[in-house]
Amino acid sequence: MEMLIDFPGGAKVDAHFGPYTVKTDQPPMGGGEGSAPTPFALFLASLGTCAGIYVLGFCRQRGLPTDGIRIIQRMHNDPGTGLIGKVEMEIQVPPSFPEKYLPSLVRSAELCAVKKHFENPPEFDIFTRAVEGVA
Repeated sequence: MEMLIDFPGGAKVDAHFGPYTVKTDQPPMGGGEGSAPTPFALFLASLGTCAGIYVLGFCRQRGLPTDGIRIIQRMHNDPGTGLIGKVEMEIQVPPSFPEKYLPSLVRSAELCAVKKHFENPPEFDIFTRAVEGVA
């Protein structure tokens, strides 16, 4: 997979891949317009939405309704590093949701591919190259 990252102006940075463009911006206090989520907010949202797609798939496979199901994701900072030290996901279900499926619902969310990449991070190779014809 390849993504093209460009800079459309101001503090905006966009990612283009396939038919999609993901737009990011910084808040006004960070020099941006606040017109889109920050890259870090999108990163965090990818955790919750990834878990969500596994929860959705679990329910669909069993014919369980997803009305009223939601995930509340909370980030807890590590005061020593200033980084996020813990991510908590609370899967809220309506009272009518079958209790026997609750542990399996948690296990399905834990299968999230984004979470797995956290647990086994990729190697990064960042470099520069001058390219003719790039304006």
